[in-house]
Amino acid sequence: MTDTRQPGTARPYPFSDPDRLNLDPLYARLRRQEPVTRVRLPFGEEAWLATRYADVRTVLGDPRFSRAASVGRDEPRTTPYQIDSGILAMDPPDHSRLRRLVAKAFTARRVELLRPDTTEIADELVDAMLAAGPPADLVEAFSTPLPVRVICRLLGVPVADQGLFRTWSEAIVSTTSLPPERVVEYLANLHAYMAGLVAERRREPADDLIGALVRARDTGDDRLSEQEMVELAAGLLAAGHETTVTQISNFVYVLLTNPEQLALLRARPELVPAAVEELLRYVPLGAAAAFARYATEDLALGGVRIRAGDPVICALPSANRDGEVFEDPDALDITRGANPHIGFGHGVHHCIGAQLARMELQVALRTLLHRAPALALAVDEKELEWKSGLLVRGLRALPVTW
Repeated sequence: MTDTRQPGTARPYPFSDPDRLNLDPLYARLRRQEPVTRVRLPFGEEAWLATRYADVRTVLGDPRFSRAASVGRDEPRTTPYQIDSGILAMDPPDHSRLRRLVAKAFTARRVELLRPDTTEIADELVDAMLAAGPPADLVEAFSTPLPVRVICRLLGVPVADQGLFRTWSEAIVSTTSLPPERVVEYLANLHAYMAGLVAERRREPADDLIGALVRARDTGDDRLSEQEMVELAAGLLAAGHETTVTQISNFVYVLLTNPEQLALLRARPELVPAAVEELLRYVPLGAAAAFARYATEDLALGGVRIRAGDPVICALPSANRDGEVFEDPDALDITRGANPHIGFGHGVHHCIGAQLARMELQVALRTLLHRAPALALAVDEKELEWKSGLLVRGLRALPVTW
């Protein structure tokens, strides 16, 4: 794209509207020439944008950059409203206290125990899809119900209620897809729904994550408030399915439109874990950088001076295409060896559900490769419709045949 910024002014950001899963080429130029640049988002104060891998890791991992400092500030954002980000707007030790309550549910060992059930669910969904015959919308038939059923089982949420919480969860990822009053309404509905489940667990204790949070709130030493518990449970429900739903379809789309890589994966299914890591690096899930960190002191970053109180946002998809870290970064290579991508973030706010998402994505790809080896797009790629007005990029539908 053409950079129309006036000398001495902040660049308008995002640089362009999301174009499928293509990354704006301006990121590559900035990584080379101006890795930390001044930007103005549609709402909030001006910010610095970090585009290089090393600088992004610094901002996400250095305690001199604070999320808690965003509270009470006119945070740079793509939404016309500001939402209480809960645990995402906390620093240690408050952040550590809440995260510790749920971390045990997402360890690699606990997640591996869920793999057989997840595989069973995936097989059931593919059975139904194949029985109905082609074409099928993979988003509705497979990509959506798989993570929804898994997170429901983990938390203890009735799958039958998915029509409700799937609708309300859009408020978590909406930028302009919903009007501000609808966002407030949906968040209130989601929190009220979770409060109802919390009350149910008090009446009838259960061995699920909501039950564990209730026990921690009522008998533990972590001083979890009622509001914190409800918001944490709601956030886990929404985040626990929303991005994985999107990524399953994104990953399948990328493979179907990269036939050589797909053929290699079909021939060597043992590459599925490496393929998932490469797709996490390659796919620019975020439509724009968000969740500013505020410098708590003057410091240098990417050749510029960041003043105490300045907000910095991080372009994770750009960092994952940094040629200083990844060889041939714009190429999809499922045989890539060391892959230190930051698709799940970095530092204290590294995605707590990363292991769960990895497992689900691996199961999804393995199941589709095995059960539908001739899977292909049922329409021309140009006919696919992409979502808009959201924090994440994803397909509205993915018509496939086999």
